[in-house]
Amino acid sequence: MILRAIVAVGVAFLCGFTSAGTVKKTSSDICHPPASSYYERTKNYQPFDTVQACLDSGGRLPKGMNDYRDKSEPASSAVVMDASNYERRKFGPGWDDADGDCQNSRAEALIAQSSTKVRFADERRCRVVTGRWISPFTGNVIQNASDIDIDHVVPLKWAWDHGANTWSDDKRERFANDPVNLWSVELSLNRQKGAQGPEDWLPPAGRCQYVSRFVRIVKVYGLQPSQGQFNRYKQQLAEYCGR
Repeated sequence: MILRAIVAVGVAFLCGFTSAGTVKKTSSDICHPPASSYYERTKNYQPFDTVQACLDSGGRLPKGMNDYRDKSEPASSAVVMDASNYERRKFGPGWDDADGDCQNSRAEALIAQSSTKVRFADERRCRVVTGRWISPFTGNVIQNASDIDIDHVVPLKWAWDHGANTWSDDKRERFANDPVNLWSVELSLNRQKGAQGPEDWLPPAGRCQYVSRFVRIVKVYGLQPSQGQFNRYKQQLAEYCGR
């Protein structure tokens, strides 16, 4: 668990020690900053350096804290707004459960992408705990759902900066939960990627598949990369896919 935390956020934690600024993400995708009334009671969690990083991973703030802003965070990663006026919550409050079956879009992505039957936390069948996932970023096999982040192939902030800022709220929420835009990948690589597109970040493996899917989603949703970015994608497709 300690090793996963180090890989995931790049910060060394001593056993039993929590950094004063650590944001705790629960299994139900709630991000508890230190100001949360449930912070001390939250014992099992994924750690994040900032609230924004937790929200970008698909988390959401507790009820009553929607306007929370951690004053210790730099302005560029503040919850309310950054320089581009991006807010994670403009793509919906978090993982959606559109059909009301208690399996949100994270759980449904894990179920759909596992090569074996998944196991749930309890008989309600809401939260996936194990399965067999082959990471498109490395080809590695992952068996514990807690080791997985659901990656937005086209990151939400990237989309915002390239046209999603003009979309309706419904379209943004649909985009954030579109199964085509969701991949089960390693925690560390998803957080390393952040809000970058292929022009700035590429996975260690599976680059043809990754760039192809990125370009496909951009086209389907009518997003608008710059001419320089578009040219770069063409070069990458030629290099990694032979086309």
